[in-house]
Amino acid sequence: MTKSLFLLPFAALLAACGSGGESGSGSGSQLKIVGSSTVYPFSTAVAEQFQQAHPGTNVIVESTGSGAGIKLFCSGVGNDHPDMVNSSRRLKASEFDSCAAAGVNQVIEVPVGIDGLTLIEAKGQPALNLTTQQIYEALAANPYGKGPNKAQTWKDIDPSLPATKIRVLGPPPTSGTRDSLSELIMEKGCQANPEMKALKDSNEDQYKDVCTKIREDGAFVEAGENDNLLVQKVSADPGTLGVLGYSFFEENQDKLQPVAIAGITPTTDTISNLEYPGARKLYVYVKGEHLQAKPMMREFIATYASMWGKDGPLQRRGLVPLGAADAGASGEQAKALKPLQKSELN
Repeated sequence: MTKSLFLLPFAALLAACGSGGESGSGSGSQLKIVGSSTVYPFSTAVAEQFQQAHPGTNVIVESTGSGAGIKLFCSGVGNDHPDMVNSSRRLKASEFDSCAAAGVNQVIEVPVGIDGLTLIEAKGQPALNLTTQQIYEALAANPYGKGPNKAQTWKDIDPSLPATKIRVLGPPPTSGTRDSLSELIMEKGCQANPEMKALKDSNEDQYKDVCTKIREDGAFVEAGENDNLLVQKVSADPGTLGVLGYSFFEENQDKLQPVAIAGITPTTDTISNLEYPGARKLYVYVKGEHLQAKPMMREFIATYASMWGKDGPLQRRGLVPLGAADAGASGEQAKALKPLQKSELN
């Protein structure tokens, strides 16, 4: 009953604005998208093309970070809440529950491509090749649960590495890129220790704290959600590393170079075939409850699908296309817009 009472004013408001179609100036002709800074440039490109093809529509894309964007998306149904959210990692089961608690019961997941979590440094530096274990040992607050991290240089981590001060600029906890750093790099590096694998089974909370908590003594600096600013800072400070999405590196290869992870350099090919350790899928989540009032949401996702393929407009912007099987499944989902089930999430 609460849900019905909540949805009715939303539909009534759209009707009052005369915005049931796409040519009006009311809420029905406006889409609001929040979320990942990594997915932001791709959704912005789609919005530009969509608005050219649909005069009178207004697509607002805000870069808030994946976590913050999902929180806004899951906060409710109606004009005051986003229609879609960009995310550089998959929705969590706990977030699915938060959505449901606020009346958002139709969360539609659409994978749009692949990205590579990329470590960058200023161009012209000696090539750096790190393992996930070395990165974990450099950035963890409490490596393997044995006490505060005292390493000051990369050489302190491994004698084969340079005696360069450990300084990494990266995303805040609200960012999907930070979640990917934890999952793809920190946890994998931590699990090189057999005791940590066992800890995951016996005490998952302690495992998460030991394996994903990042040090706060200046070795890692939260650089916010502005990846362009991070690029500027890293390129101007030789020896400093940065963590961001592959597309931002690709756009700035004139002043940046990538750090290889486990001997694999991030490229379109190594990310597309998931060979690169930092490869991750990117998503757009659609609020199913808004589809009837805003039918142009379906057309927006269709426009996305028409642009994400191999050699398409989004690849030219830096998005790595999905592999053949995943691309086919995602194309079908873009048409069907089938709601996500909690059982599909980890």
